[in-house]
Amino acid sequence: MKVYIVGAGPGDKELITLKALKLIKEADVIVYAGSLINKEILNYNEKAEKYDSSRLNLEEIINIMVDAVKKGKKVVRLHTGDPSIYGAIKEQIDELEKRGIEVEIIPGVSSLFAAAASLKVELTLPDVSQTVIITRPEGRTKVPEKEKIKELAKHRSTMVIFLGASLIDKVVNELIEGGYPEETPVAVVYKASWPEEKIVRGTLKDIAEKVKRENIERTALIIVGDILEPKKYSYSKLYDKEFKHSYRG
Repeated sequence: MKVYIVGAGPGDKELITLKALKLIKEADVIVYAGSLINKEILNYNEKAEKYDSSRLNLEEIINIMVDAVKKGKKVVRLHTGDPSIYGAIKEQIDELEKRGIEVEIIPGVSSLFAAAASLKVELTLPDVSQTVIITRPEGRTKVPEKEKIKELAKHRSTMVIFLGASLIDKVVNELIEGGYPEETPVAVVYKASWPEEKIVRGTLKDIAEKVKRENIERTALIIVGDILEPKKYSYSKLYDKEFKHSYRG
């Protein structure tokens, strides 16, 4: 007995893996994140029973999947992006395993990488930043003190902030208090890879006002750092003609 937790990608219906597509097509039951999933992805399987989890609580979601599996049906739990980032999958895995049901996770393309692609940036640029911090602001879900944006900002590396568009003033203030200069470049990407994708660029000094002007409050990523507009950087050693190694791709 098994449930497949599948990453549905950032939005573009073609930005899913072959394995994800195969499982979606084979599924008898699909439980999907209705407020986030591109509904066109559901069209890959017209015969499956489909349940929108945005209208369900955890117990209801688990019951649907357990009942279906026990009837011998193939169950796909469809999450946006990659399930491992803010996907609330641990609680689902625990509840399913308590009931003797195995879980297999199929990774997906995160909105983070779709946003980076749209911005045409390298998140880890030599002599600019070799670290990417993925985080979120504190809201209803608490954040450990040492992981608050103000503390993480001390590194001044590339930072990617999920779930922060509605708290843009708070996010900006914490980033500046933590050490980023006001002139630090920022990009906010709304619905990365969707037809309605929107990119707002600015600095920590003016990004909040620009985001509010565009009425962006959700389904957006905030990317902060000099990699967005590097004044200078070094070419990678990977393709340097004087550098010989076994990792050149």
